[in-house]
Amino acid sequence: MREGIRDKVAVVGVGACKFGENWDQAPADMIVDAAYEAYADAGIEDPQRQIDAVFTGSIYSQKGPHECSDALKLWKPVTTVSNYCATGTDAFRCAVFSIAAGMYDTVLVVGYDKPKDRGVSGPSVMMNQVRDLPQTPAGWFALCAATYFEKYGATREDLGRIAVKNHHNGTLAPKSFLKREITLEEHANARMISWPFGLYDCAAQTDGAAAAVVTRADLAKRLRADPVYVKAVSVQAGPNPQKDPSNDFLRWKPTEMAAQDAYAQAGITNPRAQIGVAQLHDCFTLTELLSYEDLGFCAKGAAKEHIASGVFELGGELPVNTDGGLKTFGHPTGATGVRMIYENVLQLQGRAEQRQVKRPTLALSHNIGGHPTACGIAILGIE
Repeated sequence: MREGIRDKVAVVGVGACKFGENWDQAPADMIVDAAYEAYADAGIEDPQRQIDAVFTGSIYSQKGPHECSDALKLWKPVTTVSNYCATGTDAFRCAVFSIAAGMYDTVLVVGYDKPKDRGVSGPSVMMNQVRDLPQTPAGWFALCAATYFEKYGATREDLGRIAVKNHHNGTLAPKSFLKREITLEEHANARMISWPFGLYDCAAQTDGAAAAVVTRADLAKRLRADPVYVKAVSVQAGPNPQKDPSNDFLRWKPTEMAAQDAYAQAGITNPRAQIGVAQLHDCFTLTELLSYEDLGFCAKGAAKEHIASGVFELGGELPVNTDGGLKTFGHPTGATGVRMIYENVLQLQGRAEQRQVKRPTLALSHNIGGHPTACGIAILGIE
């Protein structure tokens, strides 16, 4: 019988650089900013002695794992992980498993990307032409939105409430790139990108890096008094929804599969009641809406009622994207999953300042990647 990882590994330090258009920083600068904040947070004074290995995630780096080890002058086993937008969570998963397996005691996780130096405005992942479906991410995800609207009666206003929420939360996060409140009227009148997505429904790619120090649970309190324990981490692959004949355009199958696995690992039977805060993948507002349902936070088709009642707002029953999410904190592809862990650790330890929610005991982070063909979920807790 296989053994789980619950409570075998702890997060003892987190860090992040400022996300944004970081024209004055090389990837190495951002890596150093994030990693050294995580070192300080964990009480790591001699990384060369105290860190056993590094797992790093990046989509756009052409230099492989050496880019991270060279930036940090850390001569240890370094592995690069790549899994589209789920890269950061996958790097974290590999680090956690390496400790749970007994290979290492303390490991550094770094997610980073610098897409603003690439000279293009969007991701390089192109959607294949299948069944005459749209080729751009916005076009493809918008197609799912139109289908959902028709079946469940949701409207652009429901998406607008998500955008307004995330814009507000982003103003409270010191390292977010976009600090601008918007109104429902501004959302409704914004430039159309791909109906029903307007400008404020779409997350922008940014530069950024985030880091976490993870260690054996039995060693954690030697580094800090309030470690955060890993309850579950799962990365699941699913069929390409563009080629899947059973795809109904109303859900993300990898999210449903990863949620089922992560909840089983963590012993969660009622996610809506047990999870106190969540960071969800909101590349588009529709993605966040579908994820409420795919993760079991509400029934399929019921998201609009919960959005309208404020359930997922900062002061709501289950706050989501407390730092602004991809939408306003920023989306450096390889860093996003680790940035979500950074935020959840701060929330669990009561260190999130103006955006602090009522002290949660369990926090969930969620990444999707590709069309989406992958999903990564990490569940952390303090008990």
